[in-house]
Amino acid sequence: MDMLDSARVSGPDRPRGVALAASSPTRHVFVTGGVASSLGKGLTASSLGNLLKARGLRVTMQKLDPYLNVDPGTMNPFQHGEVFVTGDGAETDLDIGHYERFLDVDLGRSANVTTGQIYSSVIAKERRGDYLGDTVQVIPHITNEIKARIRAMAAPGIDVVITEIGGTVGDIESLPFLEAARQVRHDVGRDNVFFLHVSLVPYLAPSGEQKTKPTQHSVAQLRSIGIQPDAIVCRSDRPIPTGVKRKISLMCDVDEEAVVACPDAPSIYDIPKVLHGEALDAYVVRRLNLPFRDVDWTEWDELLRRVHHPADEVTVALVGKYIDLPDAYLSVTEALRAGGFQHDTRVNIRWVASDECTTREGAARHLADVDAVCIPGGFGVRGVEGKVGAAAYAREHQLPVLGLCLGLQCMVVDVARNLAGLDDANSSEFEATCAHPVVATMEEQREIVAGSGDLGGTMRLGLYPAKLAEDSLVRRAYAEPYVEERHRHRYEVNNAYRTQLEEAGLVISGTSPDGRLVEFVELRRDLHPYFVATQAHPELRSRPTRPHPLFAGLVEAALARQREMQLPVGDLGLVHAEDGDGAPRTRRESGDSDRDDAPDVDDVDDVDGAAEAVPLRQRDGWLRAGVRR
Repeated sequence: MDMLDSARVSGPDRPRGVALAASSPTRHVFVTGGVASSLGKGLTASSLGNLLKARGLRVTMQKLDPYLNVDPGTMNPFQHGEVFVTGDGAETDLDIGHYERFLDVDLGRSANVTTGQIYSSVIAKERRGDYLGDTVQVIPHITNEIKARIRAMAAPGIDVVITEIGGTVGDIESLPFLEAARQVRHDVGRDNVFFLHVSLVPYLAPSGEQKTKPTQHSVAQLRSIGIQPDAIVCRSDRPIPTGVKRKISLMCDVDEEAVVACPDAPSIYDIPKVLHGEALDAYVVRRLNLPFRDVDWTEWDELLRRVHHPADEVTVALVGKYIDLPDAYLSVTEALRAGGFQHDTRVNIRWVASDECTTREGAARHLADVDAVCIPGGFGVRGVEGKVGAAAYAREHQLPVLGLCLGLQCMVVDVARNLAGLDDANSSEFEATCAHPVVATMEEQREIVAGSGDLGGTMRLGLYPAKLAEDSLVRRAYAEPYVEERHRHRYEVNNAYRTQLEEAGLVISGTSPDGRLVEFVELRRDLHPYFVATQAHPELRSRPTRPHPLFAGLVEAALARQREMQLPVGDLGLVHAEDGDGAPRTRRESGDSDRDDAPDVDDVDDVDGAAEAVPLRQRDGWLRAGVRR
């Protein structure tokens, strides 16, 4: 796939809005950040993209990362967070996941550009002699390569390209990207480019003031390299008064209406409403001379209703290795919450370190009072026995459980040890000489695992098809015989043990079309109501308005378990639900099962369930748990 092809917006719901004239150039919006990192540039950019798409424009997005790694695939999850895999097999920054979820599109490898990629490409061209003897320099050769990646996103059918420039203004690593963005404005015309700067407006408690000086200095640094921001998004932990906005407008030379207050929001899905309330999207449309159309809030308002006023509530334990940095599981947690949106349910995440579940007692201590368990992916031997222990506890106590990638492998190891009688079963990744390697290296990965090849970018990556078994839970969830999911792994279920595992009750519910690779497994329904796992990463295709069917199925199973365990007590409105070890849990009856007076988000601790089972609903087909094609 060439750069132009991978830049095109794809997905099932390609927008059909007000397109620009064929001769009209694609507009570029550049998002920069100042003062501090982790201000939410990615969410700000995603929310603006969401608003422009809701106005009928065709939007795509891109992230420029200033680190020297070619991609984040070999980076420590504690440093970088999750690796988001695109359909064409690129390992990218987690912000690409935000872009896909907020825009409901599938992006390609050109959506994430790193310094490592740029320098690798330029050096390769120099070695081939493409520069015809020129002295290769940052300007123009590096900046030209960056510009080519940016301009490639302006594919046919794209009205607006939003490009987030990673890092903080003033960092030496970001300078070539900022210079390239400045040159793009010169190349395509000032009227076709918009610079949006995200800055921190801190509050100093001793003086009781919000300070604008950090933002002033940040904008001054930006202007020193030739970029004047067209708008400034002011991040703060509290509302920003009009007087502060006027001061920023004066000192930074931007229109007062272009100073946008963006205080912390209750949910990331509130941010589009916050920016729209400040009229940022209308200002961008007007400045770029884009077709003006009102925002269609129909779908997003229904999403926010489900976010803040759900009818039910469940707790899902996420048993992981990297829980000290929740961003390492960002797509998983958002997919779990979206699965709750499907059923008008708030999903509370309980973070459980997998090391804590190595023993039965440890697993019981952390999992006894949850409604479901999710075991996500990971690499390395640390914490793996705890994931196996969590799978065993969920299986023995009939807790709904969903395994992803390594989670599937750990669940297979549990079944092999405890149901198939293979006491020494393990994965060859963690014990190369184990007696029963029920999980083994994929054939094409053996040389790489043996150290004969590069680790970066060599796993089974990207979108692959699978064939689902008739009458399986996953077939019923997807409602399709064939599906496609994104992958990132080197190991697979060992086919030599498939018969023994199936005889023990494991159902191979999905395979590659040729039947060689195990893609989905589950336990027979007479053994467990929802013991489901996939070798893929389905969380990468979940959307807040189109939850993934496996996560929606997990929440549905958790709600069903809640209903089964509710025992009304007298007229006190109390119900007691026993956990797997027989310890009672108390819930308060909410009254009207229709929950027309559902509590506000701040009141959720006061009302968290109903004695009467609340039927699962899919109102007007708003959310469809079907496979994405």
